[in-house]
Amino acid sequence: MRVLITGASGAIGRALADALLARGDDVFALSRDPERARATNPTIRWFPWDATLERPPEAAFEAVDGVVNLIGEPINQRWSDEAKERILASRETATKNLVAAIGSLGPKPKVLVSQSAVGYYGDRGEAITDESGPQGAGFDAGVCAAWEAAAREISGSGVRLVILRTGLVLDRDSGLLKELLVPFKLGVGGPLAGGSNYMPWISLGDEVGILLWALDNDGVAGLLNATAPNPVTNRQFSKALGKALRRPAVVPVPKLALVARLGSEMAEAALASQRVVPRRALDAGYVFKYAEIDSALAAALNG
Repeated sequence: MRVLITGASGAIGRALADALLARGDDVFALSRDPERARATNPTIRWFPWDATLERPPEAAFEAVDGVVNLIGEPINQRWSDEAKERILASRETATKNLVAAIGSLGPKPKVLVSQSAVGYYGDRGEAITDESGPQGAGFDAGVCAAWEAAAREISGSGVRLVILRTGLVLDRDSGLLKELLVPFKLGVGGPLAGGSNYMPWISLGDEVGILLWALDNDGVAGLLNATAPNPVTNRQFSKALGKALRRPAVVPVPKLALVARLGSEMAEAALASQRVVPRRALDAGYVFKYAEIDSALAAALNG
């Protein structure tokens, strides 16, 4: 299989590219600076793309069987007006440009797997939420909706579309887990703002696994929640992380501390409770490697 990846230099993109290469597939990727990207992984064939300004070059799609769209500026930052514009454009505009390029091709890739996020659902409290859940309120929910709408412009082209609403990916070198490791290793980690909010986590291995599964299976289409079957509260997550690191996890982090660091809007989103389950992936036959938080954290920390 020949696969084109956007966002291949990010944590998920790198892991996906490694998995594809390990099984003998050819990997193409798009980057604003292909020479710099090539130095990180010369096995990938890199092509230039300024994602919010232009379509990707037609040469990047030569004999490509599938496209995985992972592009997007990190959302875990203060949401200033300028940051919001960048976050939205890096998803909506970039995806529109990608889809337009695919639509203009003669022979087209068979499948587009496009990233979204569980932020779509907003704060759901303790309600169990599957793919039928409505759009929530807030900036992140709006970004996800626009991102997905841009991907759906591929409809009618004959390209199978899969949209993944991904949860908190457990990777010791990136994202939430990386940020928590230092305080937890020092014994000053603990639940955030009481710890009652549900966290829709997923192991990096299963995130890559679902991406590969979506690429390979013609019967998989539409929305999929890329989250583990057993979401946990932040209090449960903190306890499990402390146990994995053999450190206490009893020092609470007040909401004001998050507001001071992230700003009020981003802090509210970070504390949203999302008891999201991957009902469609389970019904379609995906088998999770790490369905429980203890085994997932052990794999992430020792991998």
